[in-house]
Amino acid sequence: MQIIHQLKMLRKTVSELRADGSTVAVVPTMGALHEGHLTLVRAAKQRADHVIATIFVNPTQFGPNEDLDAYPRQLAQDAAMLEEEGTAALWTPAVEEMYPGGFSSSIRVAGVSEGFCGADRPGHFDGVATVVCKLFNQVRPDLAFFGEKDWQQLAVIRQMARDLDLMLPEATDIIGVPTVRETDGLAMSSRNRYLDKKDRAAAVALPNGMKHAIAAITSGDAVTEVLAQLQESLIAAGFASVDYAELADADSLKPLDTKPTKPARLLVAARIGGTRLIDNMAVPG
Repeated sequence: MQIIHQLKMLRKTVSELRADGSTVAVVPTMGALHEGHLTLVRAAKQRADHVIATIFVNPTQFGPNEDLDAYPRQLAQDAAMLEEEGTAALWTPAVEEMYPGGFSSSIRVAGVSEGFCGADRPGHFDGVATVVCKLFNQVRPDLAFFGEKDWQQLAVIRQMARDLDLMLPEATDIIGVPTVRETDGLAMSSRNRYLDKKDRAAAVALPNGMKHAIAAITSGDAVTEVLAQLQESLIAAGFASVDYAELADADSLKPLDTKPTKPARLLVAARIGGTRLIDNMAVPG
């Protein structure tokens, strides 16, 4: 596996991989890899001839009081994991390579970016859309793979690709891979390592509460009451606060206050022990 730090070398490598007509998939990450990331790599290998993973802790998607400096970085360990999975190349640029002096452009995707995490983290999805668009332009992949754990992020990236008429990849070639979970149901996340033993044990109330809420909504219980009960159950379990717990249309992310008639998602963000956890689950319509 090639480990690449400079854009010129990345483009040369991509050209060589494509020389015989082979297809290329990209798996963008911020590193601190776990089984969820490796599942993306495996899914990409099933659909493309070569996989390029990216590791870049993107400063433009972190707010001033967020965990940019503390975000876990373990490049050597991550590279070994990717190589074992048969990844063709790892693109891991320095901040100065991604955002050279004088960089002044930004992409804002209205609508799907404005609620949920977009409301709680102003500017976050502008940073996400901008860096992902740059990664797409740098790698020029046939396919791109993202985890469904951050459903809003996936919606923003697909909307960006549609709006900007991206060809590599087209919006329909941005593939969402189902969330990978721990044995107790907690969604895998690089931030789970921030949790101490007590908070980790309590965190399972998040997926358990969501499953209970979905069952209640599906049975016809009032959505507003179910969501209020979900928030109360998380606080009772030890969560410090709930940023949001909402039912939304799966595509537009418009909030719903009645039982859905088409596919929807239950989206939750809550804080425990100083760590912000997000999750979402499908709600049948």
